Formats: sequence, C-alpha cells, structure tokens
Amino acid sequence: MNVNQSVPPVPPFGQPQPVYPAYHQSSYGGQPGSTAPPTPYGAYNGPVPGYQQAPPQGVSRAPTSSGAPPASTAQAPCGQAAYGQFGQGDVQNGPSSTVQMQRLPGSQPFGSPLAPVVSQPAVLQPYGSPPTSAQVTTQLAGMQISGAVAPAPPSSGLSYGPPTSLASASGSFPNSGLYGSYPQGQAPPVGQAQGYLGVQTPQRSAPSQASSFTPPASGGPRMPSMTGPLLPGQGFGGPSVSQPNHVSSPPPQALPPGTQMTGPPGPPPPMHSPQQPGYQLQQNGSFGPARGPQPNYGSPYPGVPTFGSQPGPPQPLPPKRLDPDAIPSPIQVIEDDRNNRGTEPFVTGVRGQVPPLVTTNFLVKDQGNASPRYIRCTSYNIPCTSDMAKQAQVPLAAVIKPLARLPPEEASPYVVDHGESGPLRCNRCKAYMCPFMQFIEGGRRFQCCFCSCINDVPPQYFQHLDHTGKRVDAYDRPELSLGSYEFLATVDYCKNNKFPSPPAFIFMIDVSYNAIRTGLVRLLCEELKSLLDFLPREGGAEESAIRVGFVTYNKVLHFYNVKSSLAQPQMMVVSDVADMFVPLLDGFLVNVNESRAVITSLLDQIPEMFADTRETETVFAPVIQAGMEALKAAECAGKLFLFHTSLPIAEAPGKLKNRDDRKLINTDKEKTLFQPQTGAYQTLAKECVAQGCCVDLFLFPNQYVDVATLSVVPQLTGGSVYKYACFQVENDQERFLSDLRRDVQKVVGFDAVMRVRTSTGIRAVDFFGAFYMSNTTDVELAGLDGDKTVTVEFKHDDRLNEESGALLQCALLYTSCAGQRRLRIHNLALNCCTQLADLYRNCETDTLINYMAKFAYRGVLNSPVKAVRDTLITQCAQILACYRKNCASPSSAGQLILPECMKLLPVYLNCVLKSDVLQPGAEVTTDDRAYVRQLVTSMDVAETNVFFYPRLLPLTKSPIESTTEPPAVRASEERLSNGDIYLLENGLNLFLWVGASVQQGVVQSLFSVSSFSQIISGLSVLPVLDNPLSKKVRGLIDSLRAQRSRYMKLIVVKQEDKLEMLFKHFLVEDKSLSGGASYVDFLCHMHKEIRQLLS
Repeated sequence: MNVNQSVPPVPPFGQPQPVYPAYHQSSYGGQPGSTAPPTPYGAYNGPVPGYQQAPPQGVSRAPTSSGAPPASTAQAPCGQAAYGQFGQGDVQNGPSSTVQMQRLPGSQPFGSPLAPVVSQPAVLQPYGSPPTSAQVTTQLAGMQISGAVAPAPPSSGLSYGPPTSLASASGSFPNSGLYGSYPQGQAPPVGQAQGYLGVQTPQRSAPSQASSFTPPASGGPRMPSMTGPLLPGQGFGGPSVSQPNHVSSPPPQALPPGTQMTGPPGPPPPMHSPQQPGYQLQQNGSFGPARGPQPNYGSPYPGVPTFGSQPGPPQPLPPKRLDPDAIPSPIQVIEDDRNNRGTEPFVTGVRGQVPPLVTTNFLVKDQGNASPRYIRCTSYNIPCTSDMAKQAQVPLAAVIKPLARLPPEEASPYVVDHGESGPLRCNRCKAYMCPFMQFIEGGRRFQCCFCSCINDVPPQYFQHLDHTGKRVDAYDRPELSLGSYEFLATVDYCKNNKFPSPPAFIFMIDVSYNAIRTGLVRLLCEELKSLLDFLPREGGAEESAIRVGFVTYNKVLHFYNVKSSLAQPQMMVVSDVADMFVPLLDGFLVNVNESRAVITSLLDQIPEMFADTRETETVFAPVIQAGMEALKAAECAGKLFLFHTSLPIAEAPGKLKNRDDRKLINTDKEKTLFQPQTGAYQTLAKECVAQGCCVDLFLFPNQYVDVATLSVVPQLTGGSVYKYACFQVENDQERFLSDLRRDVQKVVGFDAVMRVRTSTGIRAVDFFGAFYMSNTTDVELAGLDGDKTVTVEFKHDDRLNEESGALLQCALLYTSCAGQRRLRIHNLALNCCTQLADLYRNCETDTLINYMAKFAYRGVLNSPVKAVRDTLITQCAQILACYRKNCASPSSAGQLILPECMKLLPVYLNCVLKSDVLQPGAEVTTDDRAYVRQLVTSMDVAETNVFFYPRLLPLTKSPIESTTEPPAVRASEERLSNGDIYLLENGLNLFLWVGASVQQGVVQSLFSVSSFSQIISGLSVLPVLDNPLSKKVRGLIDSLRAQRSRYMKLIVVKQEDKLEMLFKHFLVEDKSLSGGASYVDFLCHMHKEIRQLLS
C-alpha cells in the first residue's frame, strides 16, 4: 500500500483514521475511553467496523476497540476483526465480496494499519450501561449531525450491563431502517482481552486518514473489549491475546454507546485486488494484525471472555515499555510502496499526483509534467491561502535536480531547435513555451499560464487548433506535450554575445611531503594516464572536446607546457603567490589525443621529480586563482580538480590557522566552527562563478584542515568535496580512484544560470544547495552535475485558485561538455486546496525531511545548534498538532494521531536531530561535521533518505539462489541476531556485521577462515571465493555501490568488537551515545509537545 499517493477529494466525513497498535486507548484506569461520534459512511480502506451490516452505500461505524497488534503498518485481513481473538494466520481474507485495499493509479488512498471495509453482515446484541447525563453532554458537544441518522454499534469498553436504548437521551438514534438494528439474542464476537490504554478505533469524522496510538504511562485495571465481526462459520472460541499498556492520564468521559453521525456518502471503495491473498509476516519481525498469543504477555482473562457480567478485580501489572513493533515502521512503508507502486509506470499526465517513494523502482512516462527524478515536492496539493499555509506549518518546497541521470529505459529530454528565432517565450514574465500555455483566437495568440499575459504567436510557429482548443501539432512538439525538454540557445543567451568554447579540465596536484609520502601522487599520476581517455563527450562524438592542463604545487606553483610539438614537457614555476598569473597560454590547455605522448611523459616524471621533497607547507587560494586565470585567458569555462593534503599555512592569500576547538561544542560560539575563517574565499568563489570555473576538491588530511573554509569555493561554484582522512594507498585507493573516475566522467553543465518561475499566487523565496546568488532570483552555477540538487522554498504572495492549481517552471541555461549553449526546461503542475486535509493527504515525507535537514544545516551557520534542534522539533510538532486539531476526529488526548503519509516524520526527524552535525559524538571531528554539512546541502531525496535512515540487510535469511536484494530490517540493535550477518549502508559507509554465533560454514564461505575468531576486524575487502554465498554477497555489495554517487568503503565489524561502537552509531532507532533519543522515546516526546500545543 503506498502511503504517498494523492487521493481524490472526499466528503469531510469520508475517511477513517487508523489506529496504532499497542498504544491502547479505550480504558483509562478502568474508565471507558472517549470516542467520537461515528458516521455511518465507509471511506477508502476504512477499518473493519466492529459490528456492522452491509449498507447499500458506505459502511456503519466501528465501536471503540481496545486491543492492537504490534504491526508497523500492515493491515488486518478483510473480514477479520482489526485486532481479533484469532491466532496468527487463522483467518484469510474472507469471502470474495470483501473490499481489498488496492489503489487505482492517481486516485487511491494511502495504506494504513487498518482493516479494509467489509461488506458482510454481522450480528450482535447491543449492550452497555445507561450513560450519565455528563456523558451525554460530552457526547453532544463533540457531535456533528447532518442528514439522516441511523443506529450504531455500541461502544466497547463500557460496563457490560443489560441493553439500553439511548434514543431519548441524545435524540440521534431513530431506527431509520436504512441499516437494520442488530438481531436480538446474539452475543457480540469475542475481542481481545486487553487493557489500560486500548487503541481507539478510527473515527469517521476525519477527511484524511491517520495513524493513531497512545503512549504508555502507568497502570490501571484491565477490561475486556470487543472487536470485529465474525467471518461466516467462525465460532467464538480461541485464546484471548493480551498486550498490556498503561496510562496515567485522568479518565476522560466516555461517550454513550451507539452514537451515530451521518454525512454525505463516502467515495466508492477501491477495487478488490486478487494479488493480495493474505498478510504475511513482516520482514522486520513484526506481525500483521491478527496476532496469536505472545510469550511474556500474561493474560488476566484466560479462556473465553464472558459478556454481560462485570470484570474481576483489577490486576496490578508492571509498567511496560512501548512495543517498537507497534509504531510506524519505515521498512514496512517502503515495502508496501514497492509492492503497490513498483509494477506500474508512473504517468505524469495528471496534475498534483504524488509519485512513488524514492525507495521504489519505477518507470516514468512523461505526459506533460516533469519526472519526479527531476523535481520532487514536499506537497503536491498546496494551500490556497497564506493563512492556511501558516496554520499548517508544512514547508512548501521543491527539490530540483535539473540534470538528473535517467535509467536506460527512459529517454533523455528531447532537444528542440527553433533556429535563429530561439525558443518562444511570454513577453511579460519570460516563461518558456510549455504544455500549460493556452492557445486562443484560432491559434494566432497564446495566454501565458504563469502571468496571464496574452502574446502573439510568430508566423513560423502558427498552427491551427482542433475542436478541443489544442494545437493539432501538440504531440509533435516536445514543448507542447512533455514536462521536460531542451531548447538550443541562440547567441543572445551567450556571454558577450558569442558562442562559448568547449570547457577545459585542469588537474592541480599537491606535491608536498605528505602527498608524496603516502604514495598519493604516484597513484594519481598512474590513474590519470588511462582516465584521460574517458572525459565526458557529447552524444555520439568520437572524442571529447574538453581540453586538459596540469599544475603541481606546494608553497609555489609549477605550470606545465604539454604542447604536442614538444618532445618533453616544460615546467614553469611561479613563486610570487601573492600576485598570481599564468606564465604560459599556448601549450597549457591541450587536446588529450594530440598531446598524449607529452602528457604521459609528464605523468611519469612528476612522482620522480618530487620524490625527495621535504616541503611540508602548502598554499591553497593561489592555486584556485591560477586555475581561474588560466580559464579566463583561454576564454572558456571549466573545472579544477584539486588534490590537497594539509592546512594551508604558508604565507599567501587565504592562509589559515588551526582553530579547531572542541570546547566550543554546545556553546553560543559553536557556529563559528562551521563558518569560514576568512572572507577571502567567498570573494574568490564569486570571481570563479563569473568565469564559469567550477572547483572539485579531493582532501587527504591527516589532521585538521578546516574543511569549513576550504569547501567554500567548491560549495559556491557547484563543485564537490571528497575527503579521505588518514589516506593509505592499500586501504583507500579503491575508494579514491572510483570517486575520481566517476567525477571526471560525469556529465556537467558549465557556466549555468537557473531560474524558477511560478504562476501568480506563489513565488520562490529561498534556495539551498551548492551555488552562488548575486540577486534574489538567479541561481548561478559555475558547474552543475547530475548528482546535485537545488532546493527551492515557495511562499504565498496572493490567493491561489483550486481550479487552476499552481505551476512551476525551472529553466536552466548552461554550456554542454561539447560547448553547446542549451536551455533545459522542467514544468510541474500542482493542485491547490481549501481543506487542510487535502494538504496532509498529498505530502511527501522524504522530501520534507530533505528540506528540513538543509534548513537546519544552514541554520547552524548563524544560530546555536540547540536552537536549531528546538526549531525543528517545534515545527514538526506544529505540523502534527495542526493535523490533529483540524483533520483528525475528536479523540482522547492520550492518543497520538499521525497523518497517514507523515507517519514516518517523527522517526526520520529524530535521525536528523541525532546526526553528527546537530548532535556530535565524542569521536566526530570538526572537519567531519563541516564535511557532512556541505554534503547534505546538495543531496537529492533518495540520498538523504538512506543517509539519515540507513538500510540494514540480513544476508543469510533469503535463499542463496535469490538474485533480488534481501528485505531490509529496522535500524535497531534489537533486530540483530547473533547467528546472522548484516550489511548496513547509508550512501557513504558500508558495514558488514558478523554475529558471534554465525555458522562455521558461512564464515568459511565468506572469509575463507575456519572460525569467527579468525575473521580480521576492520577488513575492507572480502576474499574472492568460488561459492554461491561469496558471489551473492559480493554481488550485493557491488549493486549497492552502483546505486550511490560515492564509493562506499566496506568495513567488516565483528560482534562485541571495538569497531562495533562505530557500527551502532548507524542503528538510528536506538538511543545514541551522544545523547540522541531512541525512536520510541522521541515519539513520546513529540506526543507531549503536540499535547502542549493543543492545550
């Protein structure tokens, strides 16, 4: 079941709220829990109403049920009580009439831990004691009654006395005959004997689905409760399942049983899907809704509960920690989305569709909106007014990856050439022609969809319209039918009104003592000989148009003339680093094939020339200055590849001092650790951007090098930083060379400018990423590759219209690797809403977390880290409290109710709060924090997803012959079995954890040693062995590395070994050593924050 897909608008009372297992709600200290008046209408995938008849349309409401299974997000099988008394696997999906949760493209609702609506009659006898007048008052206060009313099931958890009628008390239960009353003389089905906090069954007053559960507190008496209709042919027997939870809140007033609320009928239920026969055991060890008796849970009511008699005396129970299986599981949500949305292509023709999760493999068919590989939004349905947006506090942002690489099955954007006239644009707002433009007056004019200006169509672009008002050539023109496409730019779009030259790459190599001693220089020079054959090239070009140059440096700079006519390279030294200039023009930047012999000779000589160097000091800023001046002299854009080892302390511009001070952590001055030491690097970066000079920095530090300052130029020019601490050739060469190859070969756009236009009503107000901005609208990038994203936040400046929606257009002007000036256009249409529920139903949590992490990581530059963390927690609490207040049904404050597609917001936000930037452990260096901070700034949604919540894969659970990735488990130590082996990856790190009791045969097959004790801890390469397990594990490691933009170095970790502390740092659901909360504790904390906001 996908949690992130849009749902068509539904009547305000048409959606149920799932209830989280094992946060039991119905009885507080023996008092019945409050329930909101239920409505008789079923909604998409509603919970199994406890006792219900099948009405012609819609479904009558469920009573409050108190048990809950520890399911993370699985649904109860249809026709079975959501938390029934049947053991695991007793009940299949009921008869074929059952409505099953399967979503239709573009219109299905979100999955949730509730049982699907059942359409078979159930029989039971009303029961319950007469209500007090206070209860009736409470109930009436919370009811909204409209239209016809009907009788409803009683509320479970009340005392079991003789049947009573409440018609006279509330006036809302005439027997309308639409849904006949329950036949007399039949007992209700048996529910779980459950206590204290039962889970309240979802109420019908909420328009959007939610997940709810109640955090534990302290004990009280237990009470049996009723759930679910019986399936045909089932009796009442069966053991009761008890899962105690405790609460100490004051008992809320119970509503009288049998309250009914009516409203417009809900939308039709989704189609039944034959593909989901039953609910298997979840991979992470948590079970589906029907759960059998569990060990270690005493049942105070053994045997079959009795009805119509008072429960026995309360049984004191020890306080119990919340069951981690009962709270939302990222693994289950990811798994459900893969199963539900990984098979069909995602077609982009419908406005405001929420795409599948980033963790799902899916194909995209562009039919007018940009692929989610290019743009992902925090919400696909945005509030019509700024007041509504402020109330919800959900940031409205888009994560844009303009040059994203596509899978081979998807076509790259078409290139459109309009000749000398160039691309057609709106005269007023300058938006580019796109599928949303409206042609009028028989095709002679068009109305801009962004600013409503009416423009003439040039004669050469004219075409007639068909009977629907669409141009007859719409499907022949990419700009009229696709969401993403490219225009060839005319000379007007070029600097100084002349077409650009092809770009150049300059390799700048640190040859100080550290670089020579570690073997780095020799390794690099050897690699470059072959790597230069793989420079990026355009389309079917035989060779790359990119020219190359070489510089070495320590305290001075050495330039090399590698002109093809020379027999040997020539070296020129510039020692005046304060006034940098380039000593040669001709012969510095050359074509690789023409000068191959000279280049090879140079790369052979460099390691020998500096082999005996004793120079330890280096410069840094003058090196970048020199590269930029060389590109300026050659009148081209390009990229500098800098290989640097130490803090630049030599006398020169940009000289730095060691300012590393761990004592500043958790003080107001901590922010200075993230700020550059000097403004010189910002000034330098600005000059680089003006020249189209992008800088990629490879760092090889043995100690502090001030990454916060050195990374300023790469960050502002759209470049990348790679860091290899304590570099050793034997351990790190594979990682370094792999990163270098990928970095040199990847397609880059140079000298780029990006602008995001929006339709009237919203505008782009804030930008995050690796770029420079000299004004408020243009994002300037000296270079932009397929891994980098620009995150844009939008705010309202006017009211939006539900009918017309909101439009975004991202236009990127850049120079290709072949020197061609191009415009890449991405368009996206979003829905607008006047109901908060529609906003919450169309959010994308992964994108929200990507934005929040970037917002926080920028915040640490100017605010104390604690203030940044508090801001995040407050914002998250406000988002969830607004949902609770405005969209969820009335229910006890003891319940935490989460919107269905935001139910992972707390677990993911906790991971951001515990990250090294916001809460460093003792072993995290200042440089590490600065490095991660700038890395996350331009990560895409898939990268932040796995970075903050790593994947943990058990390797011996799935069959050896299986070629698919093993199903992941939750990132918690509780999930590790000491008889298994696990892979953990987060996009930067890769661990292989070996349990102490793993079978000897497995150890032999993987490590070629006979016992666990002989495995070398910290091993970074698995031996290549000819057996199925070894091949499978090595193949899996290769496939994980291929999915990530940086090479992940493997570290083998043995259970109980000293390296295990490092590994456990990535088990993010657990409490961290640096003081970060566990998922369970943070959820309880969030609940407390939400309750404070609501009260």
